[in-house]
Amino acid sequence: MVKNIHPLSDVKALDIGEGTRIWQFCVVFAGAKIGANCNICAQVLIESDVVIGDNVTIKSGVQLWDGVRIEDNVFIGPNVTFTNDPFPRSKVRPQQFSQTIIKAGASIGANATILPGLIVAEGAMIGAGAVVTRSVPPYAIVVGNPARIVGYSDTTAEVSEERIKDNRKPPFSDSTAVRGVTTHKFPLIPDMRGSLTVGEFAQHIPFAPQRYFMVFDVPSKETRGEHAHRLCHQFLICVRGSCAVMADDGDNRTEILLDTLAKGVYLPPMVWGVQYKYSADAVLLVFASHHYDADDYIRNYSQFLSEVKQQLNTR
Repeated sequence: MVKNIHPLSDVKALDIGEGTRIWQFCVVFAGAKIGANCNICAQVLIESDVVIGDNVTIKSGVQLWDGVRIEDNVFIGPNVTFTNDPFPRSKVRPQQFSQTIIKAGASIGANATILPGLIVAEGAMIGAGAVVTRSVPPYAIVVGNPARIVGYSDTTAEVSEERIKDNRKPPFSDSTAVRGVTTHKFPLIPDMRGSLTVGEFAQHIPFAPQRYFMVFDVPSKETRGEHAHRLCHQFLICVRGSCAVMADDGDNRTEILLDTLAKGVYLPPMVWGVQYKYSADAVLLVFASHHYDADDYIRNYSQFLSEVKQQLNTR
């Protein structure tokens, strides 16, 4: 097995994959598991109950304590701090340390702090110096203390206002990069007595709703949605203030800003939807094609990807 362990490191672990490089002054406890083609930079400490996948980069000054799980293709920047005990006391060891999971493809910027027991999901990006106090959803970009979502990686720009002004025929919609997701511009009639905007179901809005709900009083750092539907269609209009909608079909992601009540976005079934960046006064109106059914929701992103793949393979 070809691996490069610097002679100035103290490496007791035996389960180390081919092509992995461990540089000087690292300490790796017996029992730790490190995959193939990893790059463990100088002055990294890895305790016994740590599992690291393949193609992982860990920069200098990082300590991986018992309970940390790092999946494939993860980047961990210099001096990132992991924790595994929410209430530490000197010489007092808990019965079991909290498990922290960094999912495949995630990146953590320099000097970030990850609190114990969290999941940083697939493709997420943690900004430098962020203090992550709760789990991070797939592909989210988080910054600050406490960390909050400011965007999603690999998203396309929303449909421009220039396209929306094009002359179009019903259903007055523009496609996006995400399969089936469309943006809609409603007629807006200004009048000195008060303006009016209107939308007709099955024309401007591509289905007849069975249910509606409204979301409001959302703190700006919070996210809503974070699920997909198997059967239910949804149509979103921000009737006051503004918010952003991130839509993901498993292959592509796009972000759409809803900042006028004359604009809406259609989310078909089997699209992962997230709403965030709420203004303080935002009121989001959602029309749904079905009555509420808990079994229609997919709340786990990995399960969503699995079901999308299964649907595509059966077509």
